[in-house]
Amino acid sequence: MEDKQQRILDYVAQHGEQIIEDLKQLVQAESPSDRKDLVDACGQKIRQLVKERLGIDGVIYPQELRGDHMTFTLGQGEGQILILAHFDTVWEPGRLTLHQEGDKLYGPGVLDMKGGLVASLWAMKACQDLGLPLAKKVCLLCNSDEEVGSSTSQALIEQMARQSSVVLCTEPAEAVTGNLKKARKGTGKYTITIYGKASHAGNDPQGGVSAVEEMAKQTLFLHSLTDYDKGTTVNVGVAQGGTRANIVAERAQMEVDVRTWTLAEAQRIDGIIQGLQPTRPGISLEVSGGIGRPALEFTPANQQAFALAQQAAEELGQHVEGAAVGGGSDGNFTSALGVPTLDGLGAVGDGPHAEREHIELSRYLPRVALLANLLTKF
Repeated sequence: MEDKQQRILDYVAQHGEQIIEDLKQLVQAESPSDRKDLVDACGQKIRQLVKERLGIDGVIYPQELRGDHMTFTLGQGEGQILILAHFDTVWEPGRLTLHQEGDKLYGPGVLDMKGGLVASLWAMKACQDLGLPLAKKVCLLCNSDEEVGSSTSQALIEQMARQSSVVLCTEPAEAVTGNLKKARKGTGKYTITIYGKASHAGNDPQGGVSAVEEMAKQTLFLHSLTDYDKGTTVNVGVAQGGTRANIVAERAQMEVDVRTWTLAEAQRIDGIIQGLQPTRPGISLEVSGGIGRPALEFTPANQQAFALAQQAAEELGQHVEGAAVGGGSDGNFTSALGVPTLDGLGAVGDGPHAEREHIELSRYLPRVALLANLLTKF
């Protein structure tokens, strides 16, 4: 092992308790996506930590309905490494508590993804304190709305990505294995509203046209688009319609989730859904929504970045592989722009969006070291 890598490992080990304490403080600053007051309070805590650790003031991007987004830049120069780390969570205040059981640290957002945010901060600090040469400036982008689709941060993410030579997304690693996420499915969300004609179900059943019956037929068709061999899934997850049992339903509505491995497949499915037609007279359909996050594909550019991550790991005595996963992240946006993107660089643990959400402490500090060494590779 070369001197640089040993210095990184020693530095992270020496500051291990402080790193974990910073993570605990951030987890305790609960930040459910739809509570702007709490998310902004968490953002203030992040700015405080970054100022204390790096001496950097952030750039704030105010939002009206969501929490404010922030960027923090270390170094100078034209080239840029972009780190993505959202700080909103799916948990209502008080739903989960911060606690430790053996090697596992539990709490709201500890894995998804405040662990990745704190690891990013300390990786940057390791490079700064150790005087490690960075060929490019490092920009840490902290957004507040990833868990609800990144609607207010997508434009900022894409703007910063276009200015960068590589994007490092510190979402959690694959559960158990600790693998990086070399591919992610793209997502699509649709709302389909169906209009029929109401009538009395007893006195005039033939005078109506049931929107609920039409919804059932459309649901069967949509589910038939699922192709497990291709990795394409179409799921009607919410279906509701009608007003009373004795009235032929005049209106129905369903919400549809689509997942695909490629943008081309997403576009094919999108065309089918946008072009849905009624199965019989008297019915009309309205389709809203569309492709959300494009698929993060294992492109040649992403393969090169992944190879550097493997090299950085091996230099530290670690080993990482890659995995393809079904969920999307903000890395999907940046990869679709053609910017090399590495995902899953955050904490190792299990239970994102589940009450057992946790990280494995013994595998956390090595990820901080991996990030620090990786920053020197670009």
